[in-house]
Amino acid sequence: MGRSTRLRLWLSMEALTIKHMIEDDCADTVIPLPNVTSRILSKVIEYCKKHVEVPKSKDPVTRFALETFDAEFPKVELDTLFDPIMQQI
Repeated sequence: MGRSTRLRLWLSMEALTIKHMIEDDCADTVIPLPNVTSRILSKVIEYCKKHVEVPKSKDPVTRFALETFDAEFPKVELDTLFDPIMQQI
């Protein structure tokens, strides 16, 4: 058994795999993600939080901050970038 991470429902709905599990009633109180490492899950959570916390705003400063975050976010080691894609989170 791996680690457990508690997420708020509104945040977990940002990750499509988790969202579909919730919508399809495949999730009770725990959603198993056996092929997802804690390192990758933390990156997914970081990305989702940023996109939830900075809503689609017309404020140019806010939009620029999110665009900058999005531009910098994938600048990681290749395995960190490709692992979520391969796991289809």
